[in-house]
Amino acid sequence: MIDAPLPRRVAHLDMDAFYASVESLRYPQLKGLPMVIGAGWGLLETHLQRLRSERPERAWTEADRAHIPLDYFPRLADYAGRGVITTATYAARKFGVGSAMGLMKAARLCPQAILLPADFKEYRRYSHAFKRVILGMAPVMEDRGVDEVYIDFTHVPAGQQQGGAVLARRLQKGILDATGLTCSIGVAPNKLIAKMASEFNKPGGISIVRESDLQPRIWPLPCRKINGIGPKTDARLQEHGIRTIGELAACDGAWLIEHFGPAHGTWLHEAAWGLDERPVITHSEPVSMSRETTFERDLHAVADRAELGAAFTELAEQVAGDLQSGGYVGRTIGIKLRYADFRIVTRVQTIAHFVNDAHTIRQVAGQCLRRVDLSRRLRLLGVRVGSLVHADDVAAFDPKPPQNESLALFPDAEESPGRDPQSTSAE
Repeated sequence: MIDAPLPRRVAHLDMDAFYASVESLRYPQLKGLPMVIGAGWGLLETHLQRLRSERPERAWTEADRAHIPLDYFPRLADYAGRGVITTATYAARKFGVGSAMGLMKAARLCPQAILLPADFKEYRRYSHAFKRVILGMAPVMEDRGVDEVYIDFTHVPAGQQQGGAVLARRLQKGILDATGLTCSIGVAPNKLIAKMASEFNKPGGISIVRESDLQPRIWPLPCRKINGIGPKTDARLQEHGIRTIGELAACDGAWLIEHFGPAHGTWLHEAAWGLDERPVITHSEPVSMSRETTFERDLHAVADRAELGAAFTELAEQVAGDLQSGGYVGRTIGIKLRYADFRIVTRVQTIAHFVNDAHTIRQVAGQCLRRVDLSRRLRLLGVRVGSLVHADDVAAFDPKPPQNESLALFPDAEESPGRDPQSTSAE
């Protein structure tokens, strides 16, 4: 007699307010308070300089983080600029403050919230730590970013018990013991529903959804709860009176194809019925790596040349560090600019050899800069390296290519209008 196949159980694990939770561990005196992450280091450093001058009896080193008095932390009310929130604690979210909101708007909603800069190096360290815990219990894991993963519970010990709740609780405890952080987990027949389920009982919750739960638990939700339905698609659906997933499921498949196209219409119909056969992919090769930064004020290539040059160099170094830590090299190097009017421009250049060093990345990216208009003020700057391969697969790769060209801090605006004739790639 052939055993029946086990029902598929897929989990989506999402760390709770990840960046803010990490900061709460570093600064335990802030736990439970409204707090947002997103400002530059300057504001925090100004407040800490005041602390050092007013309380000189201590050196106030890195080890003293937990003892910094609350009065010396910057507040949203102190902020003036155009930055946006990366994340916010749940205490801040009660005031209507959330991710991607402008800091000035957030200051009007919750001026008393603590404002801290993002420390991505520290967040990556905690990210690696919680993922090591998961891999020790459930090795079929798909990495979806710094704070979330998919996990296939189907054939893992305890993965079927109570629909996956037993293994989910073990994961939560293991992550809490190892890092001090909490997470929310949704377990469902597939990735689509698991992603929705992980939001049901935040923070620190576990939600189990079975196939029989589709109609009572999923269909009443707004269409936007389906990962992949954005504001534009949702607006089009609402124009036809379709607001919930259940109403979407009631639509004729042919009608959806007629109005949304063959591929998207078919996907909408399947998603509404909870159909998703995507596997949990344990590893996928990156196509490119990039870093970008949004300035707190618009910068000009001449008037702010030193500041832009420093930012440009830092981005190249960050991308190089990402490549080296992953063991990758690339040969298509590009830039991304967003002007003050929000217009975005990109340029790329493909070179003959593979690289992963900051000097060459910055050098070639600088050549790309000479092909754009730098007479206008800049809001965002980004650096990207593509056409990635493993360094071990490139026989002739030299990790230390010759550095025979000096680097200007930032090209002069008057040098930039023409196209670089050496470019070998299309825009």
